[in-house]
Amino acid sequence: MASASSPLAGKRVVVTGGAGFLGRVVCQKLRERGVKEIVIPRKAECDLTSEPDVARLIRTAFAPHKVDAVIHLAAEVGGIGANRANPGRYFFANMAMALHLIEHARLDGLHQRGGTFVQVGTICAYPKFTPVPFREDELWNGYPEETNAPYGVAKKAAWQMLDAYKLQYGFRSAYVLPVNLYGPHDNFDLNSSHVIPALIRKCVEAQKRGDKEIVCWGTGSASREFLYVDDAGEGIVRAAEAMDNPDPINLGAGFEIKIKDLVELIVKLTGFKGGIVWDSTKPDGQPRRCLATDKAERLLGWKAQVGFEEGLKRTIEWYRANS
Repeated sequence: MASASSPLAGKRVVVTGGAGFLGRVVCQKLRERGVKEIVIPRKAECDLTSEPDVARLIRTAFAPHKVDAVIHLAAEVGGIGANRANPGRYFFANMAMALHLIEHARLDGLHQRGGTFVQVGTICAYPKFTPVPFREDELWNGYPEETNAPYGVAKKAAWQMLDAYKLQYGFRSAYVLPVNLYGPHDNFDLNSSHVIPALIRKCVEAQKRGDKEIVCWGTGSASREFLYVDDAGEGIVRAAEAMDNPDPINLGAGFEIKIKDLVELIVKLTGFKGGIVWDSTKPDGQPRRCLATDKAERLLGWKAQVGFEEGLKRTIEWYRANS
């Protein structure tokens, strides 16, 4: 989309998490659309779980000018192991960040200036046994998968806050639910990373050491859907341009792959020659994840563009060049 046609051109935007994996892409797409100024709060200077810090951020981000949009990407989250180890922290941090940011954007009059608040939700908010493909109207039809429920419930509560603020205050917002993301600049820390970066690192390092096998969590029977980070960034920016209410919108690639098949594909693409051992004492997580994305296509004119194998190749190349 050309910057001349974007309602964000010339605007001032706060992007929480703007220096992170997804945030880098979102900020680049904002610049391409002619956004005038982008403020990226850094944790060392602004604790988004602290109400005084958030109030100061919203009040002074572009002083003496005002914020025109807030895109809230920042989150505290990890893979299954990290979610199991930090349920309290993940609930508090994600709930507190959204709570303070939404309220202080309202107090600052964001919606009265025609500005929009974009909340990035999570696929973890869906019920554990949601019919596949997941449709947005299924979000309340059951409890999330237990290992990531605190994180998912906090993100879903932020959506309800936006809905309530739309009803009472006319607060303008958007709520998008990206499926599992992957791509360059992802988190490759084995203690907190998601499945694709963890598997890429395991395979590359095992290959370097000459290991005979890698060990993977679970049974490999669960399925997942994955979205390349550039596609997710485009969907989020389009939501900021097009939406003024938090009608939830899935962002996905429209396919699912079993973890067993994913591991075998990454093994092939990395060139690792060893075996695969499954540790069935570890959890599989939610049994299946695959999204219906027709709503995003209808409301945002958005559809994923990067093929899965191509995206994996780019991610593996980036990791090898930067590890």
